[in-house]
Formats: sequence, C-alpha cells, structure tokens
Amino acid sequence: MPTVLITGGHSGIGLECVKHVAAKKYDLVLLGRNVSRMDEVAEDLRANFAVKVSPIQVDLGSLASVREAACRCLTLIENGEVAGLQAVLCNAGATFRGEPTYTEDGYELTFTTNYLGHFLLVQLLLDALNREGRIVFTASGTHDPDTADGRFIGRATKPVAEALAKAGLDGHPPLTGGERYTTSKLCVILHCYELDRRLRAAGRGITTIAYDPGAIAETGLLRDLPGAARAIIGSRVMRWLMKRFGLTLGDLEQSGRALADLATATAYGSGCYYQWQDGALVERRSAAMSYDLELARDLWAESRRLSRLGHDEEPGILI
Repeated sequence: MPTVLITGGHSGIGLECVKHVAAKKYDLVLLGRNVSRMDEVAEDLRANFAVKVSPIQVDLGSLASVREAACRCLTLIENGEVAGLQAVLCNAGATFRGEPTYTEDGYELTFTTNYLGHFLLVQLLLDALNREGRIVFTASGTHDPDTADGRFIGRATKPVAEALAKAGLDGHPPLTGGERYTTSKLCVILHCYELDRRLRAAGRGITTIAYDPGAIAETGLLRDLPGAARAIIGSRVMRWLMKRFGLTLGDLEQSGRALADLATATAYGSGCYYQWQDGALVERRSAAMSYDLELARDLWAESRRLSRLGHDEEPGILI
C-alpha cells in the first residue's frame, strides 16, 4: 500500500484528513508531539480501515527532533515496514501570542514550528518520495496583507529568514504574535513555489501544493482563543458577519477532506495555491510577495543555513 506522512494528523483538519486518506486504503505515518493521542488515532484507523499506521513523535520547534523523526521514518521504509511515501503533508502549525519565545536552537518559536521545521523535514524525506509523489503545505489566507484575511490579526512582513528567526534578538525588531504567524505562513508558500521550480528544473515529477483550509473555530489560528470566544466565532451569525467582512471561512470536516483530496488526487497542479471557500476547493493567486523569485531564493538559502543542513542530508538536485 502507498504511504502518506502527515504532521499534526491527530487533531483538527489533520485528523479529518487521515480518516479520508485511510478510507482510500493508504497507509499512514503520523508525526506529532502528543504520543498518546497519536496512538489512540492509530488504533482507531487500523480498526476501522485495516491500514498500517505508524506514529512518530516530533517537535517541529526542535531541529534535532525533526532529524530524529525523519531518521525513524526512513528506517521504517528501509526495513520494509511501510512503503515509499506517496505524499508528505506539512500540516501542523501553531500560534504563539504575547512576547516571542525561542527554541533550543535559539530561533523564534512560530517561525520554527510553522516553517523551518517543515523545510528541514521535506529536505530529509524528499528522496523517499515516489516519483509521482506530492508535498502539500497547509498555509493560511492570512499570509496576504492585501486581503481581509491578511489584515485580520497582523499584516505579514517581508520574509527575511534571519530577521524572523531572531525576531526580538540581536537588534532585529520584535513582531506581534499575529505578524509572526502570518509571515511564517508566507514563508510556507514561498517555499512551496521555490521547491516546485527546483523540482521542475531537475526533471522530478513530484507535485507541490500550498493549501488554505480557511478559518476554523476548532483549529489553527482560532484554537488558542478562550472557549467562549471560539463558540461565538463558530456561531452562524458570527460566521455570516466574518464572511461579510471578506474573511475566508473553512469547515473542519470539509477542509480536512479537501486536504486528503490534495494528497491523493491527480487533478491539482504543482506550484499552485488552493483555498477552501464557499464549499469548494479553488485555485487562487497568493500574495504578491509570494511570487518574488529573489525573496524565494534568499529564503531557501538562509533556511539551509539556519537548519544546518549537511551535504549528506540534502538532495543534491535542489542545492
């Protein structure tokens, strides 16, 4: 059976996604921090869909943890315990409000968790992907400062990796929690497009996709709000008002199913941005900055440096 790897597949839209992926008889590798919750999800998926499910613990805010998780996944493949990867879904993400906090590597936590950890994971797993495999990045409409979504919690700033990794340190200006989140998601989309260009230049058939599931009260950007606030936001009246203001709204089950479709269906183009909106998955233009080739190349080079990629770790065709 082909295998789909997903980060954050034990909650939110990731959990809805893996149910649909398992129903299509794909085996799964679940990466996440909560081992006991992943074990529960794995047991349910095995029982209900008769697929293999391999949970692997990872903290995307730790480069050492990402390396360890990737190594464990590659060992599973080498030992024949799971088949080669048909898809890698970089789905996990988080918001961290208040003052910036920093990882064991000395990098700002939002940038590392939402972007840099996934950048490293993709580099380490790329050669394990099947020839016609795919990589899907869960992004956010908030990445675009020229939209209502992008003005909702804080406009994304210029995506300079060093400044984002060291925001608030070494003379780099601090950013609000909203700005840290939206800019990390802009980095995700820049990475998706640059990865696609490098894969095309190397003659590789792997598809890369950026995906906005829309704002969902139970997950992502809104999950850290108090329960009463989430209930209000999730109400029919508030959703109507948010839509009137131009915000892109998602649905937990439907947005999760759309992520599963992007992972397994062949109808979606590479190097594209898709958004769940009004009950449909549609291709959209992303932020103007996301098409800046120089920004993308600089982000790639700085991400290699910040993640301390060794020549024995990265696929040579992408350097």
